Amino acid sequence: MKQRSSKTQVVFDWYDSLVFALAVVMIVLIFGVRITEVFGKSMEPTLHWGDRVAVQILGYKPKRGDIVVTDSLTKYGETLVKRIIATGGDTVDIDFESGMITVNGQRVEEPYISEPTHLQYDVEFPVTVPTDCVFVMGDNRNASLDSRCTDVGFIEEKAIFGKVLLRLAPFGSFGKVL
Repeated sequence: MKQRSSKTQVVFDWYDSLVFALAVVMIVLIFGVRITEVFGKSMEPTLHWGDRVAVQILGYKPKRGDIVVTDSLTKYGETLVKRIIATGGDTVDIDFESGMITVNGQRVEEPYISEPTHLQYDVEFPVTVPTDCVFVMGDNRNASLDSRCTDVGFIEEKAIFGKVLLRLAPFGSFGKVL
């Protein structure tokens, strides 16, 4: 009889551990990481239309180079997936002839873009990013509506939903997003 109760105890211990692990995973997924879908071609070649990505939402502080997802409370009124080019206090300049971007006088190295930045909207450069805001651009610079346009403008840090961490789908493209 003792063997049966010890086996039962082991089963209950495993069950408790499994329930606890699932609860932790659910809490992380609900409060720490969200999954969202990419719409549009503005982040190609890095991300493609229909990609599903995991987004870190807790404890994130915006940094240059990060790919972020905004919430729909931006001036633009829709969710955006873009790369941070500059943060509050930085000065951004774009030479649309050469396609070169500088931040605080330093050329931005961008191995992730599909082609140089030639598309100009209505923002006059150079611009200084206000405190608690970021300047964002899509990696497909000539097919992206971003901070170069006053319709989007600077994005307030509080409107950033989180940082893109991983591409989850399509499964063949699973991995870290740089």
